[in-house]
Amino acid sequence: MALDGVFLRHIKNELQKALADSRVDKVYQPSNDEIVLTMRSRDSGSKKLLLSARANSPRINITSQTPENPQTPPMLCMLLRKRLAGARLREIRQPELERILFLDFEGKNELGDTVMMTLAVEIMAQYSNVIFIDGEGMIIDALKRVDPTMSSKRLVLPNVRYELPPKQNKLNMLEVSAEEILSAIKAYPKNADLSKAILATVQGVSPIICREVAHLTGRGNDVFSKELTAEDEKRLLYFLNRTIKTAKNISGSPILIKDNTGKPTDISFLDITQYGNSVSIEHPESFCSLLDEFYSRRDSIERMRARSQDLSKLLTNLCERISRKIIAQQAELMACVDREHLRICGDILEANLYRINKGDEFCEAENFYDENLAKIKIKLNPALSPTQNAQKYYKDYRKAKTAEQMLKVQLEKAHEELQYLEAVLDSLGRAETERELNEIRTELAEQGYIRTNRKKQKKEATLPPLEYKSKSGFTILVGRNNRQNDKLTLKQADKNDLWFHTKEIPGSHTIIVTNGQTPDDDAILYAASLAAYHSKARNAGKVPVDYTKIRYVSKPQGSKPGMVIYVNQKTLYVEPMEN
Repeated sequence: MALDGVFLRHIKNELQKALADSRVDKVYQPSNDEIVLTMRSRDSGSKKLLLSARANSPRINITSQTPENPQTPPMLCMLLRKRLAGARLREIRQPELERILFLDFEGKNELGDTVMMTLAVEIMAQYSNVIFIDGEGMIIDALKRVDPTMSSKRLVLPNVRYELPPKQNKLNMLEVSAEEILSAIKAYPKNADLSKAILATVQGVSPIICREVAHLTGRGNDVFSKELTAEDEKRLLYFLNRTIKTAKNISGSPILIKDNTGKPTDISFLDITQYGNSVSIEHPESFCSLLDEFYSRRDSIERMRARSQDLSKLLTNLCERISRKIIAQQAELMACVDREHLRICGDILEANLYRINKGDEFCEAENFYDENLAKIKIKLNPALSPTQNAQKYYKDYRKAKTAEQMLKVQLEKAHEELQYLEAVLDSLGRAETERELNEIRTELAEQGYIRTNRKKQKKEATLPPLEYKSKSGFTILVGRNNRQNDKLTLKQADKNDLWFHTKEIPGSHTIIVTNGQTPDDDAILYAASLAAYHSKARNAGKVPVDYTKIRYVSKPQGSKPGMVIYVNQKTLYVEPMEN
């Protein structure tokens, strides 16, 4: 990740232009690590400013995304709404090339007096934070509080004076020349790779920029700080001057780097040549839109993962518990397989009562069930009479027979419950909105897995199924969860529509709405690919998908949500894909 001091300087420049003379209209906190400010001005209208302190994606930028907010706003969100609502953004500051931006606001306090307030956005990986500071430099609150048990050097707590993070002993490109940087690199104590020496010497540049300067200096060859030739020094000075000029004049351009699969891998404010043709380079229209594209999908996944953590833990524990129960029951069932031996022993003892005395430990007699009448040695309980020993074997036989019948029923129920919980866990992993999570919570509450809140909550509208279109125009519907699967398959779909589901793999019910027509092969393959994508096997290669008409799909009485049986199916092997 290359959101370094120079990149942040470009972000600051964009924000100053876009948010000039704007006021805070609304404040949201989509997650524990994010704050969204809706900024409004007469000239530029409304814009959403995202402040993220997430460890793997800290940033500040104008966003086009609309993160879903929790039903109950956190305490910090309520505090910011009270203090910042209506406040005007006066200035955005950056100390040197540190990865910190200060947003200075002018607002009114409870008495109507004008006061200054500041949001400090610190972009420092796992130490990232958003800190609310009053006009006297005292901390009001922060996204992440830091107490003495977490750090003895720098506290981030209410009513504690705000202090900048400890400075690194690096050169600020805004204040030094390329020659001074070269001297510092040559004085670096280790004979290190040039990119590492630059990173340890210069403030505000990320590893990718340091690698690019070293790559251009050595023309693709490795260069070391203690082995620089005169030609190397000349080229290094040139590229250092270019980087300094970019930082001072804010003249860089947003660069998005993608691998061969189209996945974003890095960002930069300078053109990158070190990867050759192994990557593709794109130029978004702004630095804010670059960050939005680079992080939006990752943030969405992380946000939902945090919100669904309790459900995920519950379902995982339940699956593990039922799996252990199944293993134990299967072992008991295997022990019941030899129950016929118990009956045979009882019969032989009944036939040989006259040969047994009370106190005997064994009885050796002919096994009349064996064609060769081989002798069998039967263990006895010396405390029981011969008749009681025979009756005990009969009792153990009946007990084993009953246990086998009950174990088979219990195993069937356990397998069905495990299949259901795995299906819920799969739909939980694919949930993308708070409403989808709430539907899963409601389903689990109805099934008795979690307790419901006794307070009456506002009933949310039911989400519609996911909808796709085939090239030939057929509508394809995909259920988001088990309750929606039941509604889609058993109530909404027509008996002549086509139904798809991954074979013996948890996943969503997928329907081709035929409207009395016959779907073409492309539509069937597309629907099968969607069924595979919206399943537990979405990251697999070829996935088996069964399909049949809705008329051949039924739900057994008393079965769990989403559980159906079907006949007359055909099977396709397809690759999971959404588009």
